[in-house]
Amino acid sequence: MDPVCTYVSGLHWALSTLTPLIPPLRVCAVSFLNTVPLVWGLLHGRQRDQFDLSFCVPSECADRLAAGTADVGIVPAIEAARLGLDPLPGCGIASRGAVRSILLVSKLPPGMIRTLATDSSSRTSVALARIILARRYGVEPEFLSHSPDLDQMLARADAALLIGDSALRIDPGALPHRTLDLGAEWWEMTGLPMVFAVWAARPGYASPELAEAFLDSLRFGMERLDQIISSEAASRGFEESLVREYFARNVVLEFGDGERKGLDRFLGYAREYGMLETSGARSA
Repeated sequence: MDPVCTYVSGLHWALSTLTPLIPPLRVCAVSFLNTVPLVWGLLHGRQRDQFDLSFCVPSECADRLAAGTADVGIVPAIEAARLGLDPLPGCGIASRGAVRSILLVSKLPPGMIRTLATDSSSRTSVALARIILARRYGVEPEFLSHSPDLDQMLARADAALLIGDSALRIDPGALPHRTLDLGAEWWEMTGLPMVFAVWAARPGYASPELAEAFLDSLRFGMERLDQIISSEAASRGFEESLVREYFARNVVLEFGDGERKGLDRFLGYAREYGMLETSGARSA
């Protein structure tokens, strides 16, 4: 990034924390359970009232940044690359093995899938499904965008891809179909973490100070994880044991070197399969 842009962005954020005369940065966050610790400080900590925070699904976050109606957002990892956004290091949404909230449910063995209904709010997960089905199972099915209703999706296609809270609401062990956890599939295929979403900013808005603010927000949330588990389980209709297990064993929110390597590998595969063209971002 241009050093002048970095300086101006950091100065804008710093001044916005001191005076109401400068509008706060517009931040778009994902409304799924896995995002809650990331934004807990923005909602309840010292970053409260320093940003103009709104919530939507991952694909819409990317669209808002592309349209210029948001400055920073939690966006699908593939969209950050497609749209030329500046990722903020330190935290996001990833897994080191089974993620539980990205599930491919199939009526057929994976190598026989010809049609796949995909959650219309997903983009990185759709790209990941394409990569895994092609590389591990040798198939390139037709993808059909659909609202996240498993019965309707399977009535229309051989398999269904569910993400986020919709995936958490089903019990894979109770289904009469085969279920692939795409986090586990990626880990088995590459031995690397899978990065699903990142904090990213429009060009000219990223800065070390901004990245540190989001990392502080996450750490504030992780220090209050019991409170988050209790409140979110009640508000979303989940069992507390499911939410606790999810944060303890499945989702990874603070990134290290492994996440960087995993993201590089994923984007390399996406580029190989022609998935990074900007013109395809709206249909993915």
